[in-house]
Amino acid sequence: MGAHDVHDEQDTARTLRAISGELSDRFYERDDVVRTLVVTLLAGQHSLVLGPPGTAKSEMARELTGRIEGASYWEILLSKFTSPTRMFGPIDVAALARGEYRQVYDGRATTAHIAFIDEIFKCSTAALNETLGYLNERIYHPESGGEPISCPLIGAITASNELPSGEDLAAIYDRLLVRIEVGYLADPSNFAALVRSAVRRPVPQTRTTIELAALQQAVTDGVPAVEVPDMIVDAVCTLRAALRRRELVASDRRWRQSVSLLQASAYLDGRPAVAENDLSVLTHVLWDSPAERPAVEREVLQLVNPDAKEALDLADVIEELETQLDAMAGQSREALSEWVIKKAHNKLAMAGKRLEKLRLEAAGSGRSTAAIDRVAGRQRAVRARVLTEALGMDASMVQAQL
Repeated sequence: MGAHDVHDEQDTARTLRAISGELSDRFYERDDVVRTLVVTLLAGQHSLVLGPPGTAKSEMARELTGRIEGASYWEILLSKFTSPTRMFGPIDVAALARGEYRQVYDGRATTAHIAFIDEIFKCSTAALNETLGYLNERIYHPESGGEPISCPLIGAITASNELPSGEDLAAIYDRLLVRIEVGYLADPSNFAALVRSAVRRPVPQTRTTIELAALQQAVTDGVPAVEVPDMIVDAVCTLRAALRRRELVASDRRWRQSVSLLQASAYLDGRPAVAENDLSVLTHVLWDSPAERPAVEREVLQLVNPDAKEALDLADVIEELETQLDAMAGQSREALSEWVIKKAHNKLAMAGKRLEKLRLEAAGSGRSTAAIDRVAGRQRAVRARVLTEALGMDASMVQAQL
């Protein structure tokens, strides 16, 4: 790779980091989601955003894909009745009147560089095989037969409110390498900011974009050129063994495909080789059901970061306090105040101080602080809930204290 090429690749990575930053600022509590979606596109893979309605899944996908200048974008909301021709190309009625059978592909999945498929697991039986071929091999078999059409798809972002049921849909689920869970906003102060944003006139946002050609160059040349050192291969083997001990087994294909994600993560950060920090993206790859995700996350983060085990232990303490707060719903303000004074306040304060120290140590050693930051975000969210729900403080006052 020449000096000019390296400069171009650095420019592309910088632009994508700017886009990630702008989207993270816009969508509260979605930093990791946004970064993971960008990494997945860079790796030329497909992602699933899994969560209840109203968690900005569609909006995030549109906002990200809308930043790619010159890309053909296709979006669809699937139902059990969606026909393959509606997805891949309707019949040309005018041609049919002349006795010709033709499909119109423009503006459909067949010509798209980026696809957003909402409610992916409502895919109809009729469209299932074509959708699998589209995601897996980037091809479409025309209704009239003949040669399969090669599709320019870089990657698909899919979304669903629920996991698939039935073996047919499990095949689609397996094609979605990256699985990201999203929930409703946890931090009351972020929720207050969201409500305020609905009544304030929006301030014009900076809107960084990237050229399609630059993204395609990164996917086909830049990302595959990122080095994968032997120590990373060893770490992946160690992780696989640790997960197998917990009876968490991913297919060989998923492990192999995940290498491109590690390379894409390093590329996005502007690094020429994969580092241990990049392994954290695997927390979104190696689970099948959401119940398995915490165990996968613990194994991955303990391997990546010596600070992670303590951070995750603190996350357990914070989670337990939130469970206690939920269980006390409906109790008197006096009982809630007593619980805050005797239990919650000290535990949350100690967790906050320890996380701050862990973050300083990790940053000082050049290690990723992503896991610690995420747990610290949970600590702030639970503390804000305690202050607003148990002590009756106003959410805007809480924001000033955090």
